[in-house]
Amino acid sequence: MVKKTLLALFGLTAALVLAVAVETLFTTSKQLNVPTEKPVTVDSAAASARLAAAVKLQTISSATDAEASADAFKALHQHMQTSFPKMHAALKRELVGAYGLLYTWPGSDAKTKPIALLAHQDVVPVAPGTEKDWQQPPFGGVIDGGFVWGRGAWDNKSNLFSQLEAVEMLVASGFQPKQTVYLFFGQDEEVSGHRGAEVLAKRFKAENIKVDFILDEGTLIVEGILKGLDKPAALVGLAEKGYLTVMLSATATPGHSSMPPPTPRESAIGMMSAALSRLEDKQFPVQIRGIASDMFNTLAPEMNLTNRIILSNLWLTKPLVEAQLAKSTSTAALLRTTTALTVVNAGDRDNVLPGRANAQVNFRVLPGDTSDDVIKHTMLAVGDAPIKADKKPGYSEPSKIARTDAHGYQAIAKTIRQLQPDVVVAPALMLGATDARYFDDIADNVYRFSPVRAGPNDLVRFHDTNERISVANYTEMIQFYYQLLRNVNAAAP
Repeated sequence: MVKKTLLALFGLTAALVLAVAVETLFTTSKQLNVPTEKPVTVDSAAASARLAAAVKLQTISSATDAEASADAFKALHQHMQTSFPKMHAALKRELVGAYGLLYTWPGSDAKTKPIALLAHQDVVPVAPGTEKDWQQPPFGGVIDGGFVWGRGAWDNKSNLFSQLEAVEMLVASGFQPKQTVYLFFGQDEEVSGHRGAEVLAKRFKAENIKVDFILDEGTLIVEGILKGLDKPAALVGLAEKGYLTVMLSATATPGHSSMPPPTPRESAIGMMSAALSRLEDKQFPVQIRGIASDMFNTLAPEMNLTNRIILSNLWLTKPLVEAQLAKSTSTAALLRTTTALTVVNAGDRDNVLPGRANAQVNFRVLPGDTSDDVIKHTMLAVGDAPIKADKKPGYSEPSKIARTDAHGYQAIAKTIRQLQPDVVVAPALMLGATDARYFDDIADNVYRFSPVRAGPNDLVRFHDTNERISVANYTEMIQFYYQLLRNVNAAAP
């Protein structure tokens, strides 16, 4: 009996090992195999100087004041017109919401769907008191050590000016797009996009303008960040998470602090504290599904042997992989709707029990979940406590998911592989909110990708101290947009 059991276990183990081996061997590379292209020659010094001059202009947007930084925006517009005369002569330029910019490059074939490239002019402010921590002045526009330094050098003036540089060179070369190309540069992406991108999207919808695909800022070319992958990975965002803040309110009988309620959690603050604690404890589950599943399936064949075996056999290893990824804030955010306690208000005197406690909890909603799912989840976590949960106005549902077999994704992947054949291309999810979210009804597919190289030490610079972009990477960005427009034109659907 024991012998038969051992033989059965051995047979089962052998079958399992064989299944894993076969699955690993037959998980082949999904990378486009295209001939390498010589990148267009770029005057990197001159281009970097133009970007640096743009960084000096403090185009800080405000959620409440449309005229904040007005002079800086006007100066940026003048800098663009002066720096790119050929582009401005060939393309139609319009203002959107006072300081947003829409450029239209008419195509030769009116029957071909247009495409659109997006970027934004505005930047986030520098945290007061941190100016001394910068290696270079945050708005100095200094070029030093092979980098352009300053707020906006990465987010997002590098995208904006690399697109302008590419179009200027294409116009100078006599290039004529087959399909109309729109360039839109929003003025308030960092504070909502309501005055820029949302206005333009509504206008396009009213005029029944449909585009083949949109490419906005987004996920990056990461290096040394994905464990088990020795090559750089260009992660192309197919969607972005939804944005929802839930407003919680708890009410109780107010009173004097000398006579608190006899039972725990009967006070407004007590009820709210317990509810928030339960919300943190009861997180949405981490699950490899949707875009995350596609990303791992694409990356698996490019990994070292151990990780290739693990990711090629998620049918077996998924629970272990999910448990491991849940330990990291960045990877967990890719795999679930996140919960962040951000605002709490209650009481104004130390000897008075308040009758009300309020809190705000921010959720970044994973595609596949909805804002209604978040409310249900919140109320289950809150339990029987008399707490009300409402959606804060201005929320957005997760975007629709763009296709990887569509013209736009294929053109982006082809461009990357032509210019940087060592880079692995894979679909990904954009965690933050972008202007692109307003264009789901306008475009067949919306992609979020910035051709910015980032290592472990670079990610902390985003919206933070010592923001910068290397001159070499900025040159690659210009070459990317130049080649992308040529590729799209050659294969316009």
